[in-house]
Amino acid sequence: MSEETTGITPFYDVDRTYEDNYRFGPFGAFAETLGGDAKTGVSDDQVKRALESAPSDGNDADAADAENATEPAESFFGVPVDLPFGIPAGPLLNERYTTGAFRMGFDLAVYKTVRSRAWGCNPFPNVLAVHPASADGILTPGSAECDEGVLADHEFETPISISNSFGVPSQDPDVWQPDMQRAMERAGRGQLLVPSFQGSRVDGMTPEQYVADHATTARLVLETGAKVMEMNTSCPNEGHNRLLCHAPDQVSKICEAVKNTIGDVPLIVKLAYLPSDDDLEYMVRVTAGRGLVQGFATINTISAKLVDAKGAQALPGAGRDRSGVCGAAIKPSGLDMVRRLAGLRERLGLDFGIVGVGGVTEPADYFEYRAAGADAVMSATGAMWNPDLAQRIKQAR
Repeated sequence: MSEETTGITPFYDVDRTYEDNYRFGPFGAFAETLGGDAKTGVSDDQVKRALESAPSDGNDADAADAENATEPAESFFGVPVDLPFGIPAGPLLNERYTTGAFRMGFDLAVYKTVRSRAWGCNPFPNVLAVHPASADGILTPGSAECDEGVLADHEFETPISISNSFGVPSQDPDVWQPDMQRAMERAGRGQLLVPSFQGSRVDGMTPEQYVADHATTARLVLETGAKVMEMNTSCPNEGHNRLLCHAPDQVSKICEAVKNTIGDVPLIVKLAYLPSDDDLEYMVRVTAGRGLVQGFATINTISAKLVDAKGAQALPGAGRDRSGVCGAAIKPSGLDMVRRLAGLRERLGLDFGIVGVGGVTEPADYFEYRAAGADAVMSATGAMWNPDLAQRIKQAR
């Protein structure tokens, strides 16, 4: 059914800690396009030299070509882009990663979700290979297998599916704000940096303070010059395996506070898989229906219990018996959410964008998502192991 991914170096090194990836990454082709060394990381000076040497030799013909270049044919929430395809929140940890993504042809790069305060990462390892039992490698949300246990190990194979167990770490705003601003400045023509953010629930915090923290974080992101913003409601941030997007009224209240802060800047909400049509429609009505949300990105991951070959907990530490699974195993669920959102958009007469995410590993997956109703498409796991994926999609247009 699958083949080993020998000879491929993901731009996020799953054999290194999150901290090492932040400090020394990206790796593989992303490092090469920046002119860096995968073993020592890519410094700001290296990125600066690469940017200074790449665009032109300074002659008038180059300047004229740039001035007469055709405007990008498509757009992302009003911003012109060459191809509405990119990498979602998760593996693009800082400006070096996003610049690497831009240089590899990913025209949309979502900066790793940030918070109003520094936040630690779950213990290493965070990424394991996940092997659903079905013949096609598909994982169905809410299935018995999700609760009884899915095999997870270090045998990374294609089509690739992995665990996503980080806990939404974040640097302090004093670190991520200037880095995010640099990331925006290094987007090329027809490219866009999209910041992802979320609120943080801490002990003793009131519901009102939780809402306010989302608005505070949104303001910090706005200060970097963001043209489009994404709010994450699809990762556990209120306790073990509880998702904010399962509480639509609370999401609506938070979105109202955020929109009062960011004004006309388009707001995208990142959703997990919602199996109930009624629940999904209610979410749309109390957010997009109120003009508080301009788009939805979906899906994030599918929650599953992960076990090793002996049936024991695969990821170490308390509260980590379950993890989000992403990659090829979740593609049908991502497509299902896109189709249902597109149907609601038409039936309710609403105008909101749809970003399809989940299991995009080949160019055909991009076109399948677009046909299902997605206005833009993103790939995290697929892009990690296929750094030329955006270039291949552009060739197939």
